[in-house]
Amino acid sequence: MYIADFHIHSKYSRATSKDMELSGLVKWAKYKGVNLLGTGDITHFYWFYELKRNLKESERFGIYEYGGIDFILTGEVCNIFEHKGITKKIHNIIFLSSLEKAEKFNRTIEKYGDLNSDGRPILQIDGIELLKILKENDEFGFIVPAHIWTPHFSLFGSNSGFDRIEDCFGELTDEIFALETGLSSDPEMNWRLSKLDRFSLISNSDAHSPSKIGREANIFFDKFDFKQLIEILKNKNFKMTIEYFPEEGKYHYDGHRNCNVCFSPEETRKNNYLCPVCGRKVTVGVMHRVETLADRKLNEKPQKFVPFKKLVPLDQIIGSVLNKEINSQIVQKTYFEIINKVGTEFYIFLEANDDLLVNKIDRKIFEGIKKVKNGDVNIKPGYDGEYGKVEILLDEDNSKGETLF
Repeated sequence: MYIADFHIHSKYSRATSKDMELSGLVKWAKYKGVNLLGTGDITHFYWFYELKRNLKESERFGIYEYGGIDFILTGEVCNIFEHKGITKKIHNIIFLSSLEKAEKFNRTIEKYGDLNSDGRPILQIDGIELLKILKENDEFGFIVPAHIWTPHFSLFGSNSGFDRIEDCFGELTDEIFALETGLSSDPEMNWRLSKLDRFSLISNSDAHSPSKIGREANIFFDKFDFKQLIEILKNKNFKMTIEYFPEEGKYHYDGHRNCNVCFSPEETRKNNYLCPVCGRKVTVGVMHRVETLADRKLNEKPQKFVPFKKLVPLDQIIGSVLNKEINSQIVQKTYFEIINKVGTEFYIFLEANDDLLVNKIDRKIFEGIKKVKNGDVNIKPGYDGEYGKVEILLDEDNSKGETLF
């Protein structure tokens, strides 16, 4: 089992932790059980040169190493451009096969935006031109459209996206072979669109702080090099993805955060897409957008697909059991005690048996983990930038039970 999280950010991206540097990334990847990280922010010159100074080439083409963790060169860019008179805003993840080719790529795209203004720069070019530039500088490089359903900056986003991939990437659409589902959707939702059947659906954390690494991830059967990764993704030949419960994502449902209005797609349609409090149009979320474009019913599957498992991060479970904030001292202390006693977070969720867990950790925390592993949760959906809330009802001697989240 080889676990990869391809999409993260560095300390040079906006709204990120200062601990998003190599030492912090390596430390938390080991806590989580992630074997390979995307570097994130490869287009930012300061971050690029930190990577160039510290990463060592491995024996596998296109894979680097630092501190016992593997790295692959990635970065997210924001493409803003006009299409048929309408402004489009699309986020894409860039994968590059070497530092030398990444440097060439950066020198080419710096004419289209200020690469040092943010780890995720804004480029005034469309998806077709971005792909052309990438292939001119790195024949093995490829693009994965990022969090493809979020309303404001994504391939299918309700506010600035497209209805078809071909409208974004034109004659180069065949160069796209994987899509990132994002926190607010899972593979099952994406299976409802038959036109997505040929694509691998990958999941990544989009982490802005080290503790968020691996909240979504991809599990492969074995290690790979850059060229092998391309073939794996083209053929959907990997074990599974790890998913957030999509309702917990902050754009799953429709609504207005400032007005405390959260709508299901059906409620939005009944209210003519208007907020009943302020009268303005609500932000149309991921579920609504999926339903709009879907040509399959719920629970229908493509002929070939990669399985997935939904999880809640361990620190959230601990925080809820103790009724404390995730970043509180007691939650962090308990988290590390469990990691030191049992093993990595992914080992706890994917490999450790119940007999081992029940003998080494607090009973309520064990029960919370078991409920999550079984999908036995209740969720209040997120909307318009507001994360959803997950509830786990603990089994108790009395009939009322106990709420964790």
